Amino acid sequence: MTDFDPERFAVIADIHSNSDALEAVLGDIADQGIDSIVNLGDHLSGPMAARETAEVLMASGMRCIRGNHDRWLLEQAPEDMGSIDRVAFDQLEQRHLDWLRSLPPTMQLTDDIFACHGTPTSDTTYWMEAVSPKGDVLPRPRAEVAAEATGIKGSLLLCGHTHLPRRMDLPDGRVVLNPGSVGCPAYFDDTPVYHLVQTGTGAACYAVVQKGRHGWATAFRHVPYDPRRMIEMAKSADHPHWEPRLTSGWVD
Repeated sequence: MTDFDPERFAVIADIHSNSDALEAVLGDIADQGIDSIVNLGDHLSGPMAARETAEVLMASGMRCIRGNHDRWLLEQAPEDMGSIDRVAFDQLEQRHLDWLRSLPPTMQLTDDIFACHGTPTSDTTYWMEAVSPKGDVLPRPRAEVAAEATGIKGSLLLCGHTHLPRRMDLPDGRVVLNPGSVGCPAYFDDTPVYHLVQTGTGAACYAVVQKGRHGWATAFRHVPYDPRRMIEMAKSADHPHWEPRLTSGWVD
């Protein structure tokens, strides 16, 4: 594992086996002169290039935690997995699964920086969003977001899971940051009710974080890349509906 620079670093999340989007983001991070990366999970589940993605991540030395789909790849029998988890599982060797198993669900990177996938206590809960009974994805009230941070040490709290790039400043001055999704800019879910999460762009997304005199400066970067190979892999895995997601960030 490489040294971590807590003053300036990149945050990525939710690759979902999109290795071409990952390579584009890693190239952009290098172009920014950034050496340190925090990866917030959901690495390999997706109907694309799970093995390729695993190989890149395992060789990278970046700080990684485990997401809910990573956990399901380890906990569920193959026949019980969701379809995108099963596509990924069938590509992976035991050493890839062992790497996933070695990852913690959360990480205290420094006294000032905490990382989780969903919330500090759940990898399946949205931290900064709430789903209405009608399926609308709305900003979660700030008091509820702050309540999830009770007892967590750090002024910068990192999360992923919703694939939506967002920053929220809490009443006590702490920052909650979601870097968006590297490899899956739109999806649907049926928990707690059916809803769509759509970013409206096919670009691979991540965040750059820098500690300044007055607090945390954060910036989202949307990186264009060619998704055609990933789309063909998804189609070959019987997931043609991923094409509009990868090209436009909308669920068709």
